[in-house]
Amino acid sequence: MLENGFRRSGGSLLPTAPNRNLSLLGCSLVFMVQGFYSASDDVVELNPSNFNREVLQSDSLWLIEFYAPWCGHCQSLTADWKKTATALKGIVKVGAVDADQHNSLGGQYSVKGFPTIKIFGANKNKPDDYQGGRNSQAIVDGALNALHTLVKDRMSGRSGGSDYSRQSGGGGGGSKKDVVELTDDNFDRLVLNSGEVWLVEFFAPWCGHCKSLEPEWAAAASAVKEQTKDKVHLGAVDATVHQGLASRYGIRGFPTIKIFKKGEEPEDYQGGRTRGDIIAGALDLFSDNAAPPELLEILNADVLKKTCDDYQLCVIAVLPHILDTGAAGRNGYLEVMMKMAEKYKKKMWGWLWTEAGVQMELEASLGIGGFGYPAMAAINARKMKFALLKGSFSETGIHEFLRDLSVGRGSTATVGGGALPNINSIEAWDGKDGELPVEDDYDLSDVDLDDNFGKDEL
Repeated sequence: MLENGFRRSGGSLLPTAPNRNLSLLGCSLVFMVQGFYSASDDVVELNPSNFNREVLQSDSLWLIEFYAPWCGHCQSLTADWKKTATALKGIVKVGAVDADQHNSLGGQYSVKGFPTIKIFGANKNKPDDYQGGRNSQAIVDGALNALHTLVKDRMSGRSGGSDYSRQSGGGGGGSKKDVVELTDDNFDRLVLNSGEVWLVEFFAPWCGHCKSLEPEWAAAASAVKEQTKDKVHLGAVDATVHQGLASRYGIRGFPTIKIFKKGEEPEDYQGGRTRGDIIAGALDLFSDNAAPPELLEILNADVLKKTCDDYQLCVIAVLPHILDTGAAGRNGYLEVMMKMAEKYKKKMWGWLWTEAGVQMELEASLGIGGFGYPAMAAINARKMKFALLKGSFSETGIHEFLRDLSVGRGSTATVGGGALPNINSIEAWDGKDGELPVEDDYDLSDVDLDDNFGKDEL
C-alpha cells in the first residue's frame, strides 16, 4: 500500500505525479503518528491528562485548536497557528488538541470537523466557537476581541469564574441524569445482573474530593453513554446512606471508584479523575469486553449505509464467486476477516462482505471491478474516501493494511461518484457450495445439414 502512487526520496514518502493532486485533497482517511507541535513551539499541546489543570482551572483566556494529523486543512493551518501563539505569548494562551488521538476531548466539546477552533473564556464549561479567518492576523484579532470582552465582563461583575471543580452538574455537555443513582435496593439488579460494564463511584456528600469529581463524573457519563451506545454505565452510591453496599465492597475512603464486569470480582479503578481520563478508561473497558463486530453480507442498501454511517470506517471484502472457491474456500476467507475484526475491535469499525459480480456499482466505485478477487477496501463514508488492500488477503496482509491505516501510512482516493453507490437487494448466501446453471439439451438428429455448409465457392 505504501508504494501505490508514491515514491521514496531520502527516506520520505512522496506522491508521484498522477497522485500529487490527490494527496492534497482536504482531509484524508488515514492517520499520522506524530502531532504538529513540539516543546520548542509556543503552542501548548493539550491532552486529557493536562486539560483540566491547564485550561479549565486557569484564569487565562485560551484559544484552542482541535485537529487531526491526517487533515490537510489542519496541516495548512499549522504555520499560522504557531505564529499566532508567538504573537499572543503572555497575553492569550494558545493550545492544540490532537482530537484524533484524544477523541474523548473532541467529543466532550462536540467537535465534528477539523480544524475546529474554540475560545475558552470566562465560562470554561461553555467555550465559544471561533468563526473568523484562518490566517494568523485574523486569529490574533479574534483572540484580542475575545480578551476585550472578557475584561469588560470582569469589570461589570459578570465573570463566569474559572474554578471548574466547583461547577456542579458538569460542563461540555455533561448531565447528572446520565449518572445512575445506585442504592441498596437496585444495585444487584442494575449492576451485578446486567451483564454490562459499570464504573461505580462511592461518595460522601461532605467529601471535598467528591464534590470536585462530580462535574467530571457527570460529563464522562454523558460521553460514555453516547460513545458506547449505552453499553458502559457510570453510577454513583451515596455511601453514607447505603452503608450496606459500602461495607460489602470494603469502602474506606472517598471517593472510591470500582469497576464491575459480569462474572468477575470488582476491581479498583486506577485511572485519572478528569473526565478525559474517565472516558478513556471506560472506552478501553468497553472494547476489551465487547464481542467482536458482526461480519455482515451486503444484502441491500440499508446494510451498507447503516454500517458505513455508524462507524468511522467500514471494511469491505469482495470475495470470489462461490463456484470458484466452494463453501470451504469462502468460509476460509470469512474466518480470516472475523479474526481481523476481533484483532481490531477496539477501533469499532464495521465489517462487510459481498460476492464478486453481485454489487458491480460498489466494485466500480472502489476501482475493484472484475478482477483481483478476493479484494478489500476500507471506506470513510463521512469523507467519501477509501483505501485498497494491496497485499495478500491473509491475516498478515490485512493486518499490515489496517495497521498502516491506523498510523497514517498509505494512500486514499475518493469513492467513485462521491457517494455510496446503488446496491442490489439479494438473498443471503445459504452456506452451501455453488451449483452450475442447468443448460438446455438440444437434439440435432432431425436437423438437415448441407454438405456444402461452410464452403465458399470460388
